Amino acid sequence: MLDDFTTRALLAGLGVALAAGPLGSFVVWRRMAYFGDATSHAAILGVALALAFQLPLTVGVLTVSLAMAMTVSTLAAKGWAMDTTLGVLAHSALAFGLVAISFVPGVRTDLSAYLFGDILVVSRTDLALIWGGAAVVLGLLIWRWQALLTATLSEELAHAAGLNPDRERLVLTVALAVVVAVSLKVVGALLIAAMLIIPAAAARALARTPEAMAVMAVAIGGLAAFAGLQLSLWQDTDAGPSIVAAAAVIFAVAAGLGQIRRG
Repeated sequence: MLDDFTTRALLAGLGVALAAGPLGSFVVWRRMAYFGDATSHAAILGVALALAFQLPLTVGVLTVSLAMAMTVSTLAAKGWAMDTTLGVLAHSALAFGLVAISFVPGVRTDLSAYLFGDILVVSRTDLALIWGGAAVVLGLLIWRWQALLTATLSEELAHAAGLNPDRERLVLTVALAVVVAVSLKVVGALLIAAMLIIPAAAARALARTPEAMAVMAVAIGGLAAFAGLQLSLWQDTDAGPSIVAAAAVIFAVAAGLGQIRRG
């Protein structure tokens, strides 16, 4: 079955949805959309470093994404004005990555794959990496679920419950870096944040509990992966953007249903 490239592509999309759904819910609840942008944009610099030093791509991306996420998390804890800071960091990381990658011979023609993903060429090894990363992220979020919810609701409440909000922020930071590292080949650096935010935002319009929202975000992400791949194969469009476009359509439908239900 895994010899069929479309099957591998769909399984890769489902693996990304499994990790991005619950994590994206926290990104939406905490209003961390720009945080995801900064971390995903830094992935291009990780690609450049991996190619320059002949390291596995995932190692370079994970290292730089984790460094960026840690930097942002530290600055947030110190009370920096995060909208401006994240804007500077996100675009600077992307620019430095694009400049750095131009100095690595033989990769300029492949740049679009790093920016927008190339899910149709996912290998068995890539698939194992994606699902392994998804399992790590899902396990981490399940383990810290209640603590993360409490810290998201109120840092004062978290302190009163004996929790450390900075530690819970660190859990999200690590999980976000892992998702970026394993998702790069599927949807690319420019579209990873969209897969974190759009399915979770769509689920928010319909769900009544945090747990239901996380589960629905996974389902919506998986549906978007399936629909986007079908569109790509049918109309010969780029797979990564097609997946995100499908997620956007689902969000529009969910938002409309949510309005009807509230009305």
